[in-house]
Amino acid sequence: MLIGGSPLVLFRLTDSGSLLLDQIDRGDGIVPTGSAARLIDRLLDAGVIHPAPAVVNTSGMSAMDVTVVIPAFGAATDTLAALVAQCHGTDAVIIVDDASPTPVPPIHGATVVRHLDNRGPGAARATGAALATTALIAFVDSDVVLDHGWLVPLFVHFDDDRVGLVSPRVASAAGPSLIERYETQRSPLDLGGQEARIRAGTRVSYVPAAAIVVRSEALKAVGGFDESMRVGEDVDLVWRLDEAGYRLRYEPASTVHHAARPNIRKWARQRFDYGSSAATLARRHPNALAPLRVSGWSATAWATAIGGWPLFGGSIAALTTALLARKLRDVPDGPREALRLAGLGHLYAGRSLAAAMTRAWWPACLLAALISKRCRRALLIAAVVPAGVDWVKMRPSINPAAYIGLRVADDATYGWGVVSGALAERSLAALRPDFTSWPGRRSANAG
Repeated sequence: MLIGGSPLVLFRLTDSGSLLLDQIDRGDGIVPTGSAARLIDRLLDAGVIHPAPAVVNTSGMSAMDVTVVIPAFGAATDTLAALVAQCHGTDAVIIVDDASPTPVPPIHGATVVRHLDNRGPGAARATGAALATTALIAFVDSDVVLDHGWLVPLFVHFDDDRVGLVSPRVASAAGPSLIERYETQRSPLDLGGQEARIRAGTRVSYVPAAAIVVRSEALKAVGGFDESMRVGEDVDLVWRLDEAGYRLRYEPASTVHHAARPNIRKWARQRFDYGSSAATLARRHPNALAPLRVSGWSATAWATAIGGWPLFGGSIAALTTALLARKLRDVPDGPREALRLAGLGHLYAGRSLAAAMTRAWWPACLLAALISKRCRRALLIAAVVPAGVDWVKMRPSINPAAYIGLRVADDATYGWGVVSGALAERSLAALRPDFTSWPGRRSANAG
């Protein structure tokens, strides 16, 4: 039996499947065929295993197969020139000036195209993509710094013809300001140091277009970026590629750096804009986006505990542990494993509930807190405890009060964007939780 993936899936393996898994675990070189290839495909698609970045590029791709497209609005000329220099060796670099107040001048090593009207980054990327003739297109924002060799770990994934998009890690550039120090620990663009399959509702549910590499034919197959969207167009593209059957990979073995917003006002505006796209994305991709996605059992346990019945909530948690132990009865030390998995599941569900309360749901929770002491206590705990735990774990170079304050502001501005977008769309889809993952409903038999 194998438990893994995001969300967790339990696989029951045959003897040959177990032997194959042992080979993978040892790092043996494998050329799978037949049922072994089918099992590896299932494990890859479930997010249980991930392709390891190879030392040798076996995809046949090189920098000469890449066109770099840079959407620009108001970017400094020296910044763009430095970015173009970092793209050395690629087939072409196309800068799309999205009607900047001061037009982008000619830059050595790049083709500059100008929009007469500002149409947004999605439209700028679409204009650049239409001019590309290479197999791969790298979309890079104008405020990104590319590390030397950043493309190499990404090429390997394109050895798989089903891979349509690969993203590096987008880390926040270090700096002395409070915002820059906060962003190095909690940037919405930085999705961590663990590789992943990209899919809505999983650990890495999206990647930003600050730096992505897309297979040209895949981009054309799904119609490219939606030019009508000014925010969230990158997430929309990612999810359309996934829905079309392409594999999408997040590869943190490659890291680029993104500049933080220069001040609190612009930083808060960025968070608000991100949140405002949620309603549109929820309408375009039903069930792909939810402010809270947890087991219904966990949601019930936490809701009853917050409502003043902690013993009842604890009883529900105990029941789910027992149900999981029954499912794992064939696993060595199954009861202990069930206790570990159920306990962690309930803890993570509590953290997710706290995030929903302080982000998308905070206006409603604040209204409830005005009339209920229990709601005030729950909202205060949701705002302070997870942020405090993160500060203790990460030890950022800012004091805990400043970190917690910025975290609260981060969540609140994003959440207000979600609510504003929902009002504009006249839809509650972006505010609805997903309680569909009840225990006992996800399992798989594998060869």
